[in-house]
Amino acid sequence: KSCQEEREQALRDYKVTIEYKHLKQHAPGGVYLIPSMDDLRHFHFPERYNDVNMWPQITFSSYVYNPHVHPKTGDLDVKSAYPRWDPHRHYLVTVLTYLKKIFYVKNFGEDAKANPEAKALAVKDPEAYRKKVESCVRESQKAVFINDPGCTARFTEENLSHQVLRDLLKRQLNEASQVNKQVVLNIIDKARKV
Repeated sequence: KSCQEEREQALRDYKVTIEYKHLKQHAPGGVYLIPSMDDLRHFHFPERYNDVNMWPQITFSSYVYNPHVHPKTGDLDVKSAYPRWDPHRHYLVTVLTYLKKIFYVKNFGEDAKANPEAKALAVKDPEAYRKKVESCVRESQKAVFINDPGCTARFTEENLSHQVLRDLLKRQLNEASQVNKQVVLNIIDKARKV
């Protein structure tokens, strides 16, 4: 790369850093962006992101039944919403606001092109569309409890011992000053016996 190209890339990278800082403070309510190696959603920035017509890419790893999400790739159709990406007007927070909005829309407009089948069903039979969406949500929620091999944290569905543990903790730990390792281990032991 030439010196000029390196400077331009450094400037684009700097703009992404600034955008991320802004995003942490201004993300739409209920939308959380947490840097992670393998999240349910990942953002892909083309190398020339922050140039004109260099859209960010949002890909869902779980299946999302929505007219704005491509059924095979899981990509959010950002280009239909923003036919001309202008880095001086459009930011990550813009895309996240759009992302949140697509899950609340009741009537899909011309920009809903990624999944024509979902759009047609939403228009023709809203109840059947809602059921397909609910099925997607249930499947996605189940996937939360699939643990990666070798992972030190294990996620499980709530069961009776979890409820008992939570109730015991609430009853026995009224103040933070009461919390210590032995007290918590004793409460966990009591919950296991249920």
